[in-house]
Amino acid sequence: MPSEVIKNNLRTNRLPHIWCPGCGHGILMRAITVAIEDLKLDKNKVCIVSGIGCSSRAAGYMDFNTIHTTHGRALAFATGIKLANPDLHVIVISGDGDLTAIGGNHFIHACRRNIDITTIVFNNNIYGMTGGQYSPTTPNGDLATTAPFGNIDKPFDICELACGSGATFVARGTVYHVPSTIGYIKKGLMHKGFSVVEGLSICPTYYGRKNKKGSAVTLMNELKDKSINISKKETLDEKELEDKICIGIFKDIITPEYTDGYKKVLEQFNK
Repeated sequence: MPSEVIKNNLRTNRLPHIWCPGCGHGILMRAITVAIEDLKLDKNKVCIVSGIGCSSRAAGYMDFNTIHTTHGRALAFATGIKLANPDLHVIVISGDGDLTAIGGNHFIHACRRNIDITTIVFNNNIYGMTGGQYSPTTPNGDLATTAPFGNIDKPFDICELACGSGATFVARGTVYHVPSTIGYIKKGLMHKGFSVVEGLSICPTYYGRKNKKGSAVTLMNELKDKSINISKKETLDEKELEDKICIGIFKDIITPEYTDGYKKVLEQFNK
């Protein structure tokens, strides 16, 4: 099975990848390919769109219809692709900075439109490719090249932002909890509407080293130890929730999908 996943879904002539040793992004890329393989999706009907950043390099390694776009604009390109060909499974791969900083406006409006696109967020809490600047998800107080005395900004909770903006399927997994993360991606791909799956990744090179977090193994263990399922949140008090990460499915509802609504408008216009 592992070799079949690689052969069927990756451009092997592009390997090995450029991610740093210990980076979690390769795990998330594999999770996407396993989800596609398990669902037996037609490769010719899968389109993967990425922006700019460490995470966005994944599109170049994946053997589907792929497009590597400009910084923060992956969802704008993906919206055009989906409107032009609604039968495609359109998947956006984006980083925490790419999606919620320069791409933040595109993100909230894609959520509210409920267009049938699956967005996979590779969230490592830092801008890795461009030198370790803090991102909208860098925890308060943590260090970055642009926050040498500690980040004073309050970080976004991407799942809460997606839920509040109108996304109809929202989930969070980690690079430690791989089987469940694959499951969330599969559910997102099968969901009719805008799906967001946040994958908490690790960056030992910039984020971990800058904050003296230890090795990649230490960062992985931190994800294991801090994560709790969202279903348990209501059973814990504020102290027990302190420093915890909620994972699982945050939202799963069905509401009218954007391309269906657009099609109805065109049909009405053409009568």
